[in-house]
Amino acid sequence: MLDYVKIVDDNSIEKFITLAENIWHEYFPFLLSNEQINYMLHKFQSFDAIKKQQNEGYEYYFIYNDKELVGYIVFVIKEEHLFLSKLYFLKNQRGKGFGRKALEYLCSIAEANNLRKIILTVNKYNENSIAAYKKWGFKTIESKIFDIGHGYVMDDYIMQFEF
Repeated sequence: MLDYVKIVDDNSIEKFITLAENIWHEYFPFLLSNEQINYMLHKFQSFDAIKKQQNEGYEYYFIYNDKELVGYIVFVIKEEHLFLSKLYFLKNQRGKGFGRKALEYLCSIAEANNLRKIILTVNKYNENSIAAYKKWGFKTIESKIFDIGHGYVMDDYIMQFEF
């Protein structure tokens, strides 16, 4: 299990936004333009976007290791599966096993809700994340392009983990 997760509430959304901006700007320049990164952060991880998703049942959590903030996770319980919306770690925290621990945490949440699968989307060209998900047992089940506006698309694989 993760050492410590803390829910993102109204008092900590700004802290979350800063964390997301830091992670996205250190990770995604190899894959997305700076303009698209900023657009997606605003569209999906701004104060209003987070509040809207929380009202729709999305759960936002900070991930800590020994009281050190290492990343974040966002998921929602659907009718037949848990949807992993976001799982990101700071650059200096990647490759330390936190992803595997996050998956174990998600499995416990899914099981508590009588669900046996986790579904996520991942950019088709994000080879490191795809490799990690495959290592953890995820299988690619579909390929999809999502129009997110402003001339941008998300060209993703849909991956599933069954347990």
